[in-house]
Formats: sequence, structure tokens, C-alpha cells
Amino acid sequence: MIIDRNSKCWCGSGLKYKRCHLEFDERLAQLKSQNCIIPPRDIIKNEEEIEGIRQSAKINNEVLDLVAKEIHEGMSTAEIDKLVYDYTVSQGAIPAPLNFEGFPKSVCTSINDEVCHGIPDESIILKNGDIINVDVSTIYNGYYSDASRMFIIGEASEKAEKLVRVARECMEKGIEAIKPWGFLGDVGAAVQEHAEKNGYSVVRALGGHGVGNEFHEEPFVPHVGKRGTDMVLVPGMVLTVEPMINEGTYEVYVDEGNGWTIYTDDGLLSAQWENTVLITETGVEILSH
Repeated sequence: MIIDRNSKCWCGSGLKYKRCHLEFDERLAQLKSQNCIIPPRDIIKNEEEIEGIRQSAKINNEVLDLVAKEIHEGMSTAEIDKLVYDYTVSQGAIPAPLNFEGFPKSVCTSINDEVCHGIPDESIILKNGDIINVDVSTIYNGYYSDASRMFIIGEASEKAEKLVRVARECMEKGIEAIKPWGFLGDVGAAVQEHAEKNGYSVVRALGGHGVGNEFHEEPFVPHVGKRGTDMVLVPGMVLTVEPMINEGTYEVYVDEGNGWTIYTDDGLLSAQWENTVLITETGVEILSH
């Protein structure tokens, strides 16, 4: 669609097109002519949307800080779920996982060989040596944020501690690889190289995603890849970087009983950290962590 230079910009900023996204669109058109994959306009956030996501992320961060303060050996994952629910609603927000496509709880709690989507339960008690991923997502005034952290319960084995540490480094290296006008493949390549250098594998069946106006938006963010490939990354995109790093094979399976929890195929450990990031004109801003 051709927009007059003096018309209001398509992004909803209220500014004239020539003062907002004209140069941006010209640059994208040039990249498209070079056969690059360019992002659709509906995932480019304007300042109002970005501020809304920031406010959601603030609550999301506070929830994870609360979990970090309270989590302990002997605690049930149902207690974590109650902490998350109670604090989120006390802030006028909604836990995004609750009833999302039938998910029954407010948070995902994934322990040891559970890769993701672990369902909190009163019968699941945290034990010394467990590693657990707590994945929190928040809706506030219609805007979504998403992040997860790993926690070590008591004293874990050296191999478990190393996996947790390297998984975090993989996420950080993926975020460091994000450059405005760079490529999505740069993110996956950085994650994959660091994981494999340390003897681990990267889950391929799952990945990060765009987020903000919806829980899951384009693009899918793979954590394996080749530099200089996949979608162009541009200012205004908001996405999650959340590599799932496995001690053994990258193959996974879904629990047939609950239809949600995903496990490593070989029963070995998995670890994951997740941040939501905004791509800016100069780099990235970490929103939820």
C-alpha cells in the first residue's frame, strides 16, 4: 500500500509518514529486493505499545523476583503457582498462561528433565538438587510480557550447575547477537555455537516468539541457525529469546497424560532462561528478565 508522505504513518504514532517510517520502509524495500525476509508491519510496535509492554514487563519481573525470594526445598509447585497468581492479580494484571488453550495454571514449573510447560501440582515437592525453570507471563492493560528463570534447589550436582550456567550464557549470547537491521539467524547461530561448544544440544522443536499485543506473535525465534539468514530484525520488534539447552539429545516428547509437559527424550537434564527484548535503533532493551 502506497502512503502519501504527509499522511499519518501506518504505525499509529500519529506522526506524518515522512517524519516516521518513510526511511524505514525504503530500507525494507531495498532489503526485500535483495530477497531478504522482511517483518510484517503488524509486529512493529509504536511508542504507545512499547510503553504498555514495559508496564506489563515491570509486573512480570516483580513476580519472578518474588519467586526468587520465596522458592525453597520442600515447597510444592502449587505454592509457586499461588504466589504467581496472587501477586499478579493484586497488581491488576492477569497471568497469561491461565486457561490459555486449556493450560490449567498461572505459571509453568519445569523440573530436571522437563523441558517446558510443567504443570504446578500440590504433589510435586521441590527436593535438594532439583533444577527448576519458572516461566511467568503477564497481561496488563492488554499487553503481554514473558520471561523465565532457573533456580537450583539446595545443592545441585556440578553437572546440573554447569548446565544452568551455560543455558543462561546461551540466552545472553543470543541477545548480544541481536542488531537492528541484522538477521534472526544470527541469534540461533550464537546460541547453537555456545551450547555445542560446551557439549550440549539445543531444542529445535520449540523456540522464542514475538510478543506484546498477543501472547505469541511472529516471528518464531529458532535457537539454532546460520548467520545472515532468516527474517530481518528491525527497530520496534519485541521478541523472546529463550533457548532450551539439553544435557543429551535435543529430541523431546510431550506427556500424553496432560498433553502439555515436554520432556527430554533421553531423560537427561534440560535448562532454560528467557528474556523479552525490544529492538531499538542502537541495539536492544531488555524488558522482562
